[in-house]
Amino acid sequence: MTALERLAATIEARRTADPDISWTAKLLAKGPEKCAEKFGEEAIEAIIEAVKGDRERLISEAADTLFHLLVMLAARDLTLADVERELTRREGVSGIAEKASRDD
Repeated sequence: MTALERLAATIEARRTADPDISWTAKLLAKGPEKCAEKFGEEAIEAIIEAVKGDRERLISEAADTLFHLLVMLAARDLTLADVERELTRREGVSGIAEKASRDD
C-alpha cells in the first residue's frame, strides 16, 4: 500500500470520527464546499512556493494539497481508486488528444 493509499484509508476511517478530535472529521462535517475551499487554499499555497523556488516548502505544501484533495473527494463520496481508474484510462493517450476529447 502506498502512502497515498494509506492516507486515503485514514481519511475514510475518520469520516465517522468525532469532529472535536479529528481535523479530517471536522472538515468533512462542514460539507463538500468547505472541503473544496480548503483544497483551493492549499493549492494556491503550493503554487506560491513553486514560484518562490523553495523546494522544502513546496514539498510541504504539495503534501497538504494532496491531503485536502483526498478529503474533497471523500466529501463527494469519491476515492483515490476512482481517480486512479481515470488515470489508467488516460494512459497512452496524448494530453492534447485527451483534452480535445472532453466536452469542456
